[in-house]
Amino acid sequence: MWTSERSGKQPVGEAPAELGTVTLGGDPAGVTMGGERRWLPVFTPGGYSWRPTAGDKVLVLKTGGQRENPCILGTQQHMDELGPGEVKLSGVDCSLHLGTKQLELEGQVIINGRTLEDIITQIVLEIVG
Repeated sequence: MWTSERSGKQPVGEAPAELGTVTLGGDPAGVTMGGERRWLPVFTPGGYSWRPTAGDKVLVLKTGGQRENPCILGTQQHMDELGPGEVKLSGVDCSLHLGTKQLELEGQVIINGRTLEDIITQIVLEIVG
């Protein structure tokens, strides 16, 4: 009878999700959340790839029956530079910003393996010459 009174409740103690700081960038990554955990896989929406870098603040979800399989779900956003409805994708040395009535690109633009400057130069040469 005593076993039927035991429910499937998880013991209180470890949270199912926690904020951590990346110590070893990449995928898998190392994260500190009180203690360091290594070899955490990184999950992102389909079609999107991302590798965390050391120092990133990340959300770690602890999966499994005993929460023994942590994984990284994403990084903390820096919203101070965005207005309502805007989107920004950032890399190390480049970014794409969908702003209010404008698109901003920072960094070199490559189209089918050619720089935008080369494409414009070819078009101008075809027009003038």
